Amino acid sequence: MDTLSTAENEARMQRGELYYAFTPSLVATRKKQQHACRKYIEACNSESPARRLLVELWKNVTNDDTPLPAPGASVEEDDAVLKDEPWVDAPIKVDYGFNVILGKGVYINSNCTFIDTCPITIGARTLVAPNCSFFSGAHPLDPFLRNGLAGPRIRRPLSPSAQTAGSAGTRSCCRALVSGGA
Repeated sequence: MDTLSTAENEARMQRGELYYAFTPSLVATRKKQQHACRKYIEACNSESPARRLLVELWKNVTNDDTPLPAPGASVEEDDAVLKDEPWVDAPIKVDYGFNVILGKGVYINSNCTFIDTCPITIGARTLVAPNCSFFSGAHPLDPFLRNGLAGPRIRRPLSPSAQTAGSAGTRSCCRALVSGGA
């Protein structure tokens, strides 16, 4: 790691090669993400949060700067304008955010985790049950290479199919789907 620049380490992460997760830059990115998740969770737990506020805060979680459509004239009209935006119930855990891509009309139930070291893409109209976890990051199997916090990590993209429904407790790891808490 001593000779690997921050830019090269993060480029390796994006390419799916071995990279180091506990660099100051990546730790800072995860801490920033934790703050965005906390703000989202706090808003979800408040009394009757506006749908637009939740959508805006979710866009902060995922670092999505795509502008929202103009607000509707009433709460009902605004909800209709935002009908294709994902609905995410709190609490939620996201590592980086910028690698979580949710299609139109996706529903993420409560207590889901996204370890998004690379893209986790969930297709349109997918329904995700409570307590589901999506891991695009992994650790090397070789214990000498793994080396605890000082060792590298590896990642693989995840793309659960469109219009699927995950069972409660489902774990999806590096392109493998394991259901029923197995």
